[in-house]
Amino acid sequence: MGVTIYDIAKEADVSIATVSRVFNESPRVSPATRERVLQIAHGLNYQPHVSAQSLARQNSHLISAVIPVIANYFYMEIIRGMQEALLESDYDLLMYAAPKPEAVGNQLERAAQKGRSEGLLILSTPLSDARAKRLKTLRRPVVLVDALHPDFDSISVDNRKGGYMATRHLVDQGFERIAHITINPEAPPAAERRRGYEEALKEAGMKVDRALIAGGSKKPFGFVEDSGYEAMQTILSRSPRPDSVFVASDVQALGAMRALRENGVAMPDDIALVGFDDIQVSEYVGLTTLRQPTYEMGKLAVQKLLQRIADPEHPTTATVFSPALIVRSSSDALKQKAIHSDT
Repeated sequence: MGVTIYDIAKEADVSIATVSRVFNESPRVSPATRERVLQIAHGLNYQPHVSAQSLARQNSHLISAVIPVIANYFYMEIIRGMQEALLESDYDLLMYAAPKPEAVGNQLERAAQKGRSEGLLILSTPLSDARAKRLKTLRRPVVLVDALHPDFDSISVDNRKGGYMATRHLVDQGFERIAHITINPEAPPAAERRRGYEEALKEAGMKVDRALIAGGSKKPFGFVEDSGYEAMQTILSRSPRPDSVFVASDVQALGAMRALRENGVAMPDDIALVGFDDIQVSEYVGLTTLRQPTYEMGKLAVQKLLQRIADPEHPTTATVFSPALIVRSSSDALKQKAIHSDT
């Protein structure tokens, strides 16, 4: 594989955006930095992609992000990472948020219109064969976030592993009747988290009880607080009740907590709770969760897109983060038992 601007940036100890600005003759680079980058590029025998240089000199200095919904903690953190990465570049961010799931395609078409932007960041939107083909015909750099496709650069989290880790944690804490809150219909991340949940139960010799799996039906998007509230009310109506619940997202878990409070159910003594995402509020409510590096995902997405704009021939990359289990009071039954035994 040939030398890329990543190699030059590493050698020169600057960002890839700075290297891109040097080759695109941007005035926003000091003479000393420009000279150092050019010398290193010459020493590495780097050959800039001519068509990419031409595009960069004529571009709109905009990149577009297509987002299912902005008013969501998960996406807000990703956007914050994107904005941070763009501070080092000549580009601004143009966002297209869909008011409902079926509107994502229309927003994607708007973002892809010629002249609007030089690259696309597409969040949590699985690509059908037809949509992937359409994007490829645009010949526009694309990076997927929270989604996967072999033809495009992508950043995601191992959702199946996260679902497994969440459920395994509850098993290890001694819980025996473990429920799961998902969404209806299940988006790919939710489906993978459920698969991990079922794998952990089977590994522990426990039965997967469909009566203990509930999906909130709140529209337009399932990963919302009311969805978790609705699903928890359904689970609490089951007899016998579960002793713990793995919730597919922290936002839903907040709704589930509200349902528990209204029904006089204590955590974790009566029912333990584990979420997924580790949004900022989760720490303050004591929610055990699987941490997604959302800020880092947003930042890396922009870096990948800038690399793709500067070097269209760079090999396609898929970055899959591993989630981290963050244990807090909502599920730490062993700690709670120790406290009660001391009193």
